Amino acid sequence: MAPRSSESHATDDLSRTLTIIYATETGNAQDYAGRIAHHCRRAHFRCRVFDVDKYPLSEIVSESIVIYVVSTSGTGKEPRTMTPLWRSLLRSDLPRDFFEDLYYAVFGLGDSSYEKFCWPAKKLSRRLEYLGAKAICPRAEGDTQHTLGTDGSFEPWVSSLTHALLRLFPLPPHLSLLPAEQLPTPRVVLLSATPEDLRDEPDPFLGDDRYHISELIRNERISADDWYQDVRHFEFRCRDDIAYDPGDVAIIHPEASPVDVDFFLTTLGWSNSADDSIRVQHVFEDQSLPDHLPHVSTLRVLFSRHLDINAIPKRSFFQLLKHFATDEREREKLEEFSSPEGAEELYDYTTRVRRTICEVLAEFRSVRMPRDYIFDLFPPLRPREFSIASAALVHPREVHLCVAIIDYKTKLKARRRGVCTSFLASLPVGARLRIGIAKGLLALPLDPNTPVICIGPGTGVAPARAVLEARVYAGARDNTLYFGHRASGKDAHYSHEWTTLAESGKLTYRVTASRDGLEGTRRVYVQDLIREDARRVWELIHGKDAWVYISGSSNKMPAGVRAALIHIAREEGAMGEEEAHDYIGRMEKEERLYEECWS
Repeated sequence: MAPRSSESHATDDLSRTLTIIYATETGNAQDYAGRIAHHCRRAHFRCRVFDVDKYPLSEIVSESIVIYVVSTSGTGKEPRTMTPLWRSLLRSDLPRDFFEDLYYAVFGLGDSSYEKFCWPAKKLSRRLEYLGAKAICPRAEGDTQHTLGTDGSFEPWVSSLTHALLRLFPLPPHLSLLPAEQLPTPRVVLLSATPEDLRDEPDPFLGDDRYHISELIRNERISADDWYQDVRHFEFRCRDDIAYDPGDVAIIHPEASPVDVDFFLTTLGWSNSADDSIRVQHVFEDQSLPDHLPHVSTLRVLFSRHLDINAIPKRSFFQLLKHFATDEREREKLEEFSSPEGAEELYDYTTRVRRTICEVLAEFRSVRMPRDYIFDLFPPLRPREFSIASAALVHPREVHLCVAIIDYKTKLKARRRGVCTSFLASLPVGARLRIGIAKGLLALPLDPNTPVICIGPGTGVAPARAVLEARVYAGARDNTLYFGHRASGKDAHYSHEWTTLAESGKLTYRVTASRDGLEGTRRVYVQDLIREDARRVWELIHGKDAWVYISGSSNKMPAGVRAALIHIAREEGAMGEEEAHDYIGRMEKEERLYEECWS
């Protein structure tokens, strides 16, 4: 590319083309990438939008403008799909002027209650700057703790981004910035199709070698029948040979409850046409569609498998929905929800009480939504990822999962079930399901004599089970498991397996039931057991170079375990506070300390 000599650039097609790359775990970054593309289209930019794992890394050196949207995974990690990109940017042979012709912007997504808030976005921004790229505008960090949620940072940032782009790439005299309140053109057009078109539509999963056809051979509740939490052990047997490693994840594409879908279709008056064949024609390529979307389908299938009617709506939903309300009072209410001034009321109406899109539409009965806008209004029904709870060498062709079934009542006294976990729980033995396999974040020591410590409370024991099965299979005996649960006899997942391994000398099993003590007594968690075992743990991690795996909910547990390890380095290793922090940090850099945590 020719060097740029001024801040203002010609308005040819090349200069008005930009690339948006998002790295996501839950889909939020994808949503914001689409919103950025919409804003840039108002300024007459042509946008290309990529999921980071689908972006060809070889093209990055030839880009002119790249906008990154990066979520934060676990306790400050980048999403697993971003790791190849990040590693390529960290190559030591890249010169300081590698990106001298690149303009970039970064928007991060995170939760400021965690210590490493938006850490991947911060690191990416610094690395791009180090390699010579020029920032279009300052980085922004969307915070779920903000009064307006992530929109509190996003909306002023995207406005700043748009105006900065217009300064760099001015509009030609015959064009002007399109108004923000204008109803956007839908990203698809739904056309009529024939039953034969529907019958002949190929399986959208064909050609995706991550997915395997499997049969459910076991669906067993492993928590007590009278326990409040239903935790299931699932076993799937695949038709073909599959390979995966401890720490890898299974990808499940769920289906919404038929009862929920019927209610939704009736609410919108679409029941009579729900099973008609339709063709999905993608109009705006910069606005993404759900993965594995067929070209020909029906409304019933789209809302069962591809679009999420049970999501909690965001402000952008109301900003679009207000255009379709025919009742003046309803339209005014939707406009209020769409405004910054209505943020607190919107939070009370949706997030606080977990009100779903389906329930919102049931209340705003005057809405007459054109069918072409369904992909703009409804978020994708995203696949869910579950840590695999088995070792492939121990269970050939099988994938085991340990899943807590989500089922609770909201403040509105409405029952809520997790879409994917309820789908799994409802499957009968013999049911067939496509399961994807994605690479995880863990690795095992090559030498089976290297000690391993797994810390996995609750369903966090799933990746620990995979690690320990693989280790025992390899002949390793120096294995330790710290397992935490709530009540003895209620939710001690796989306890028989652990006690059997302990009795055979292949596992040191340390377990605590935090609710077993008398009312008012201090609760004991896994981090407390680790502190109790300070001398032994220090001998393992310092004297024998043990590898440590922390898995489970990314609440207070991972931070508590890290604090316990730092305490042990300080007390047993006679280190100062900073030295102890650095010691545990080095374990992570040396890939002897892993976290596989989820929200």
